[in-house]
Amino acid sequence: MVAALTACAVLAVGCSGQDEDSSASDADPSTEEAPEGGATDDGTEEPPGGEAAAAEGTVEVVGTVAEDLPSPWGLVELPDGDLLVGSRDEATVLRVDPDSGETSEVGSVDGVDPAGEGGLLGLALGDGDLLYAYLTAESDNRIVRMEYDGDSIGSPEVVLDGIPKDSRIHHGGGLAFGPDGMLYAATGDAAEPDLAQDSASLAGKILRLTPDGEVPEDNPDSGSPVYSLGHRNVQGLAWDDRDRLWASEFGARDLDELNLIEPGGNYGWPEFEGSGGEDAGFVDPVAEWPTDQASPSGLAYADGALWMATLRGERLWRIPLDESGEAGEPEAFLAGEYGRLRAVLAVGPGDLLLATNETDTRGTPEEGDDRLLRLTVS
Repeated sequence: MVAALTACAVLAVGCSGQDEDSSASDADPSTEEAPEGGATDDGTEEPPGGEAAAAEGTVEVVGTVAEDLPSPWGLVELPDGDLLVGSRDEATVLRVDPDSGETSEVGSVDGVDPAGEGGLLGLALGDGDLLYAYLTAESDNRIVRMEYDGDSIGSPEVVLDGIPKDSRIHHGGGLAFGPDGMLYAATGDAAEPDLAQDSASLAGKILRLTPDGEVPEDNPDSGSPVYSLGHRNVQGLAWDDRDRLWASEFGARDLDELNLIEPGGNYGWPEFEGSGGEDAGFVDPVAEWPTDQASPSGLAYADGALWMATLRGERLWRIPLDESGEAGEPEAFLAGEYGRLRAVLAVGPGDLLLATNETDTRGTPEEGDDRLLRLTVS
């Protein structure tokens, strides 16, 4: 089964296929399935985070942490091990006890305008009890932050606004703090592909900001929050044990991508979907999939591998990284077992949390959906 599932997942070569946002038509999202160290004994360098992943991995679902979650999207772990889960459509934030499964609402986020793929998207936990959120407002996409006192969230303060939005699709939404303490946000092309190549636009980019929303002095272009460009719709951001940034990206009708992000890199959209742009000065993806096998949302790093949750593909992809940091053969798990998979979070060695997403407009929810599952992986 694994061999069959990996046959069309390719490294830096093409295969045909379609995103939460990619499908046969970008016009009607209700009917489409797309547009959403030290030296070793032999003298070689050992990866700074430990040993590389084995070529083949394992995944076991060991329990359900919570169920009946409303359109979960953002997922963060608190210092005490509890979780915060954001609801895209209801714009609420739930606190979840991962041991008992008990949930309690800590508040709703003002100013969210849910429609199509928009709403309350990525969450990130900052210093000083600050919760950051990427959301769709009435006029734009924006990043806000709120004080969180352990019981409730306060009123949102705008960190960055003016990110272009479409009424329904291609909002991006990935949000995370990097190892450097900077805030990274992934934006979509707002259904205007040319904006991804416009360096003056915030659409179709990965942005890098200080926690206060200022532009870091060491960004690729002085005075600009743009860290990389040429993206169609990125939702997943993760750093490996070498502090390298990876991003999962929806393709249009053919190929979804996993990209290794370089400061100032141009990833080719809309000139290229998938690989083939290197000769034109673009950065090719490290791995790519037919869109019916992926439509990737969340991304996490654990046990020497990247773990990519997919929506239309309804599977969890494992992409191992070898001792040199190169990506190996992708391997699929849980295909079709839990429906659409939205968010994945590493919470300890060999321990992942995985949020399903059947309660959106493209899913077919069953009793108990949506769920937060606990996985042991290797």
